[in-house]
Formats: sequence, C-alpha cells, structure tokens
Amino acid sequence: MSWQRLQLEVADLVRGYGGELCRSSRLSAIQYKVINRIASCRTAALGGHVDRCGGCGHERISYNSCRDRHCPKCQGSQRAKWVAQRVERLLPVPYFHVVFTVPSELGPLILRNQRLMYGIFFAAVAGTIKQIAADPKHLGAEVALTCVLHTWAQNLAFHPHLHCVASGGGLASDGRSWVTGGDKYFLPVKVLARLFRGKFLAAVGQAYQDGTLKTGDTDWFALKDRLYRTDWVVYAKAPFGGPEQVFKYLGRYTHRVAISNQRLLGLNGDKVTFAVRDNATGKMTGRLTLCAVEFLRRFLLHALPAGFVRIRHYGLTAGRNVHTKLAVAQRLLNRRHIRCQRTARLGDRQHTDYSVCPACGEKRLALDRILPKSAGRYVMNLIRGSPVTESEAA
Repeated sequence: MSWQRLQLEVADLVRGYGGELCRSSRLSAIQYKVINRIASCRTAALGGHVDRCGGCGHERISYNSCRDRHCPKCQGSQRAKWVAQRVERLLPVPYFHVVFTVPSELGPLILRNQRLMYGIFFAAVAGTIKQIAADPKHLGAEVALTCVLHTWAQNLAFHPHLHCVASGGGLASDGRSWVTGGDKYFLPVKVLARLFRGKFLAAVGQAYQDGTLKTGDTDWFALKDRLYRTDWVVYAKAPFGGPEQVFKYLGRYTHRVAISNQRLLGLNGDKVTFAVRDNATGKMTGRLTLCAVEFLRRFLLHALPAGFVRIRHYGLTAGRNVHTKLAVAQRLLNRRHIRCQRTARLGDRQHTDYSVCPACGEKRLALDRILPKSAGRYVMNLIRGSPVTESEAA
C-alpha cells in the first residue's frame, strides 16, 4: 500500500500498516488502544458536528479528536490548558535544565517493568536533587522541581530519560528566607550522577528482593555489577534566561510525543522518511528512512502504561506545598511585579475565530447538527488485521 499526501501523518501510517504490524508483532493492550485511537482521530468513527453559516448556507464538518496523549494531533489544547494552570507557579529566579539518563543495558528490564521502573526513575531523580540541594555544602535549601519523562531518541529507539526544570535557589530549611543560587551553576553533575545511580539501583534491587521485578532471562546480579562500574550520564543544559523562557519551554516541551507529524517527510512504497534533529544545535539536519511497520513498532515502544503520570512536581511545586512553602517563596521574592507580564503573555497566543465562515467571511457560523459515531467497527477490524466486508468498508 502506498500513497502520498500534502502532509503525511502518523495516522496515515497507522491506517495503512497497522494491520500488518498487528499480524507480525505481539502488541500489548495499551498499544492496541493507542493505534486504534490514532486511526480514528478526527474521522467519522468518532463522530463530530456540522457548523452552518446563517448567511450563505456554507457547511463545515468537524470530527472529534481521540484525545490520546500519544496522538501527535491532540496535544495542542492539552498543552495550553496545562501551561495556563502552571504559569502562575513560576518564580522570578533563574531556572536550570538537568537531564538524567540510564544506561542502555537497562532497556529490556525497563520495557518489561515499565510502571515499576518509571516510578523508580522519578523517585530516584527527585530524591537525588532534593538531597543534594538541601546539603549546606551545595545550596542548603528546598528547590522547585518539575520532571518530565521522555522515552525516545531522535531515531525513535527506546531511550528513557528525565528532563528536569529546577529553580536556581530555594527556600531555606527554616522556611523564612530564600537562598539564592548561582546564575550559571546549579549542582555538581558528577555528584548528582553517582547518587542517582545508587538510589536507582538500590530501589531496583529492593524490587527484585520483593519479587515485583520481572527479570525474564536477565541475570540481575551480573547486570547490577556492570551498572555499578558504569558512569551514568547526568548533564545540565544552559540555564534559562528567566521565568519567561521557562514558560516557553514548558509550553512546547512537556506534552511532546515521540514524533510530530511535521517531522514526517514522505512515504515511498512502504518506506517512511522523517527528519532527525542535531542534539547539539537543535536543528533538523538529517533524515532517516524506515520500513513503515518498523516505524510503527518503534513508535509504540513509547506508549506509556494506562494512567501513568509522566509530568511530576516535587519540592516547592509539589501539590502539598503549593499553598504553603511555594506561597512563602512567592512572598519573599515579591512576585507581584511579574504576574501581570505573565498573564499578558497568555493572551499572546493566536486563537482562530471558528465563527468566521470560510466562504463569505462573515461571523455567522453556528452549530447546526451533531454527527453520531460511525464506522468504528471498520477501523477496529482494519487495525487488527481481520477481514473487512464490503458492507463494512462502505
């Protein structure tokens, strides 16, 4: 099957090659749900509504979105809503971006125990930053911390890592003063890496002792010895220039999926070509071509367990501290003078006026009727690879 559209989308590949993937691979229940939702997204399968212009009678059909967090087309509104809720929690201090990664040898173990291992990942990273930051030798304060889980590399290979945004400074242990950190330096990355390694492996070892860790063919003790002899990678990126840059970062980064539709360059036969970013410059400088089925297999590696929270807050921004410690920090930093600036920035976002008729240009489009769900069975059968009758296809 081969076709070319003006803008190739992940949904096109799912509809075209999802059945072949299901016949050739063993997918989990959550992976089945993800590809079925993406295949149905903004199609008649999910229903929709029709808007009609009261002037010229022009009709516009809008189909419902799947709202799956793995869908490249459904993150815009979720991102805007999340940012609007979080922007008022930023502090007028420098923020630092720290990335924690784990050795590739842990990949099979993590895939076999995703919910457990991702939870350990978050706990180890948060515990590490909080412990080092609280040490008087380094900062001696409690910082505001947000962690975001990403599981992909640019080639869609499995590469779990945590992006952390931490405040450059924190609330003193007495809760009465603000400890100012450096403008160009957060915490020593080598110290962070060693403590993170120790916390992570200790937690995994405890899970093994408790019998909750599924090791399969992996020799845990041999793997643990190798991992303790390996230097784990933690690196700090250049600090943000201020709270406004953090806002921009959060707005485009927290709800990112494994690959966006904009990175898809074309489909030739059953080969998919997509753009690859240079990590050093952040620019799209290369391209990679994969078989469509292999592309989908890699894409589904990043389907998270149902209900798993991939954005978490710790320290001053933890839920239990927002109205206590964070409020104290805001008062200490005299935050009022930047609130109006951030609130205004929320209004800078360009909004489309959906009441404007594309035919006559008048603002007279209004809801005319609701479209019920249809063809849902056709999509499910197509993705699962079972036969589709002519009546179903029609």
